[in-house]
Amino acid sequence: MAARRAKRYKKIAVAYARAAVAGEIVVGAEIVAACKRFLDDLERPDLTLRTKDADFVCNIVERIMVHHKGQTLDGKPLTNTPLILLPWQVFIIYNLLGFYYKGRRERRYKEAFIYVPRKNGKTMFAAALALAIALLERRSGVTVYIVAASLKQARESFNDILYSIRYRGMADEFRILDNNSEHSVHCDFLDDDGRPCGFIHIEALASNPDAQDSFNAPVSIADEMQAMKRASQYNRFKEAGKAYTNKLMIGITTAGDNVNSFCYRRVVYAEKVVTGQVKDDSLFVFMARADQDQKGNVDYTSAVQHEKANPSYGKTIRPSDIMQDAIQAQNDPQQRKDFLSRQLNIYTTALNAYFDLGEFVASDAQYDWTLEQLAKLPIDWYGGADLSRLHDLTAAALYGIYNGVNIVITHGFFPRTEAARKADEDDIPLFGWEEDGWLTICNSPTVNHADIVNWFVQMRDRYGFRIPAIGHDRKFAPEEYIPLMERAGFKVVDQPQLFVVKSKGFRHIEKAAKDGKLFYLHSEAYEYCVSNVHAVEKTDDLIKYDKDPAEPRHRIDLFDASVFACIRCMEETAKKGNEWEW
Repeated sequence: MAARRAKRYKKIAVAYARAAVAGEIVVGAEIVAACKRFLDDLERPDLTLRTKDADFVCNIVERIMVHHKGQTLDGKPLTNTPLILLPWQVFIIYNLLGFYYKGRRERRYKEAFIYVPRKNGKTMFAAALALAIALLERRSGVTVYIVAASLKQARESFNDILYSIRYRGMADEFRILDNNSEHSVHCDFLDDDGRPCGFIHIEALASNPDAQDSFNAPVSIADEMQAMKRASQYNRFKEAGKAYTNKLMIGITTAGDNVNSFCYRRVVYAEKVVTGQVKDDSLFVFMARADQDQKGNVDYTSAVQHEKANPSYGKTIRPSDIMQDAIQAQNDPQQRKDFLSRQLNIYTTALNAYFDLGEFVASDAQYDWTLEQLAKLPIDWYGGADLSRLHDLTAAALYGIYNGVNIVITHGFFPRTEAARKADEDDIPLFGWEEDGWLTICNSPTVNHADIVNWFVQMRDRYGFRIPAIGHDRKFAPEEYIPLMERAGFKVVDQPQLFVVKSKGFRHIEKAAKDGKLFYLHSEAYEYCVSNVHAVEKTDDLIKYDKDPAEPRHRIDLFDASVFACIRCMEETAKKGNEWEW
């Protein structure tokens, strides 16, 4: 019987992958890419598919795990019925536990990113994986942590495990602690001679990196990653498995509305991995979401898109319910962002963010000039700088126009003494920006003004950018900054930070992005700042903007510098008698 079931699991996994690639089932582009990756891996000479572990886990899940609440689509109670794995879940298990490097005991995947909308059974699936993988690895003495931003969320999966153990009459075999101080199940295993031969320990925790460290566990499962405020909440548990060859860190999440979050950056990276833009042989990716057009728009009333986003569509997701919610989202715009993120798995900007970041990204994606190519274009470039916080993020920018395309080049500066602390506390990827060339980390307690001057000098002398003028508010300029700029040969124009003045640059950048005429060299640092802009409409089309006062950790400095540069470009162009294109 077990052999027949084992053959069935492999058949399900392979059939799912082939059907997705052939277009025989309705799935999104990223799942198609994951399935193609799986089929390609079956042919890789350095990998081998061993079914034993994957079959063991699938069998454990279906033999032990039971639902403790819920109803079927036709209204029948699910309580005490077995958890039957759906094809997409079998596919995930086979990927995670089936592929080994040929001739070794080392599994290919060390990390997984599972990205599915709400109500697709992901929390129950996380519980099933925790128990089944723990039993699989019991001879190694395995600890499995189920972690989430809050203990209440982590306990959702833990309670599924606890209920299943009790229902199956296995409670006496486990030491169960479920009180205010600990939520865990533990079981010791003995061989035929009564000697210890392994154990499993599963514990639910809230991820608090300030209070937790020195974990030692080969398997951790992070649920609802979109609620984690900092990368360290995830990384503490990822690092816990470093002593193990076959470690596994599984992240399971739904989309959110904070595009500055660790989870969103993880989504972007996972997409690059599964589509082959980035090679990462250790990360498995399963991303279920609706398709977006080049501008980031979604046909959210389409049943096809509903099915693409929800792998359990028609099983745990009622088609009529999701269509009803889609119609409500169409008729009531305040429901739309929540529907897109929760049910179609599309990351959205926060409700209090002024810009739709998707418009900026879509506009920027149309162009691909390099710095060297831009320097050769017949353009006058105008500068701007935001130097108001010398112990924090400071920014400089160049702004130019070519054939109607508005081009923004930005660069940030941050003091090294504060960089590590602020990167962690405020969840800003400063060191990633430094690696990508968008940021200079200054070797001083505050931002070194000479570094900013040197950046403008480098853009002019090394690359050849023509820079007739640079705008800056003298009120916020340190005494040495303007003399340094003037000695370097730059014309510095006093440009007060009045919202009446800044509105012009703000509106022009806004219009350029909406028209698909804005290019910022794909800078993730600039996107980060754009997504943090909070604005209030004033009379006569004026606008007053700043970062959201409710989010003091956020920064908008690079965007602010681009507004300064845009204003300088507008005013200098007007002085020459040239028409400014609106």
